[in-house]
Amino acid sequence: VQPPEKPLQAEEWNRLRESFQSPEVFEEVMLNSMVKCNSPIDVAKSLLTHVAKSNGDIEYKLLVKYLLLCVQQRQTSEILDVHDIMKGRFKILENGAYSLIIRGLSNSDQWRMALTVLEEVKKIMIPSRIHYESCIKAASRHQEMNLAFELYHEMLAKDLVPTLDILQAFFDFSRGMKGAELQKELFDILLYLRENQLYPHKTFMWSIKLWFESIPERNWRGHLTNIKESGQCPVCNRQLEDSSLTEEEYNNLREKIIRDVIHGTDTFRKTSPQEFEAFKKFVENRLPFDIVIDGLNVSHMNTRKMQCENLFNAVNYLAKKNTRLLVLGRKHMLINSSNWKREIVEEMQNKADFFFAENISEDDAFLLYATLRSGKHCKFVTRDFLRDHKACLSDSLTRHLFRKWQRGRQIAFSPSAEGKHIHFSPALRYDCVVQTTGDTWHIPYKDIFEEKYSYQVPRKWLCIQQK
Repeated sequence: VQPPEKPLQAEEWNRLRESFQSPEVFEEVMLNSMVKCNSPIDVAKSLLTHVAKSNGDIEYKLLVKYLLLCVQQRQTSEILDVHDIMKGRFKILENGAYSLIIRGLSNSDQWRMALTVLEEVKKIMIPSRIHYESCIKAASRHQEMNLAFELYHEMLAKDLVPTLDILQAFFDFSRGMKGAELQKELFDILLYLRENQLYPHKTFMWSIKLWFESIPERNWRGHLTNIKESGQCPVCNRQLEDSSLTEEEYNNLREKIIRDVIHGTDTFRKTSPQEFEAFKKFVENRLPFDIVIDGLNVSHMNTRKMQCENLFNAVNYLAKKNTRLLVLGRKHMLINSSNWKREIVEEMQNKADFFFAENISEDDAFLLYATLRSGKHCKFVTRDFLRDHKACLSDSLTRHLFRKWQRGRQIAFSPSAEGKHIHFSPALRYDCVVQTTGDTWHIPYKDIFEEKYSYQVPRKWLCIQQK
């Protein structure tokens, strides 16, 4: 539907409605179209006036669509009016309407009204991340950093996970501002990135660099760099933290994973206790392994090749230098098929130990068990992030150790651009996570924005030191 360019009279709206294929949804479709075409507010208003006169009131969903148009055009007084109408007519509004009202007010000179609406939301539900982030951005834009951080802490206390976008906003809006308290808050955000293994993208990294360099009388300087294989930073010559765990940390982690994750409730959802017992026996008789491979995961890596060929290439590559390999396979790999050629599978079995699980088994637990039983040196190959298992760990220290162990022991892989080879990224000797010594900060960053957690650690770093 093409919306009219100017307000219409009642009979004109009626004529349009009658000529429409499904008159019962005419108003809804028309308002959607107005949002899309960013029609003038008075045109939308004339439609709502017509609806109110014809039906005696306006449906909730039509008001929300009108509200969206007002927010789009920053029509602050209209947003306030619609909010009043909705509050008067409906006891409770849903999340979407509140998000629109808060967003609309946050972007206006009436931004403090958004805080009032946020208080209203708190009385009936837990506000969403969007509600908080709109208010935080508004406070930051007006240099009210204390208020912004107060809202941020409230949000964290409600277990809402901030977007990288809002974390970046704190650095952008605090540039050049004085105050030890403010500095501590921003350092805490960097430690939050460390704690949650989050990697800023390039624009966020620049915001961090510019903020450091803008701190009055502190003389911070940032440089982009690549860390040497030894873990030394070429800019400041500092040694980065080691990626390996101490004996005590490792034993602690191993015990907890075997107890909470492997013998916990989540292992046997897709595998039988008998199969897992058989696997344990198999592993104990052949320990220790150097690398444990998630065979199914690797076999799907390059869709242009046969699955057994992908796995064969990986086993060949990793079996050099007398490395002891364990491949976790599936029973269907033993049946000669277009994807699994018997002679290739047999040739692989000469180079690695294979355990073939039932076709529906969950193999993360197998992977973790074999790797952890083999000892601190053992690495594993998968593209999975193992997030489900991290969630089963009971306390934050164990989760932190699990992530650190994973960063230092997971070999990531990807097909090369032309698809001919497999590119393996070896596990690093240094820990790829935000770190500080007080007068230096090292921040790993990614080239592109990724909201999701990633098992692939970045290879680029920002080194910031105090001169």
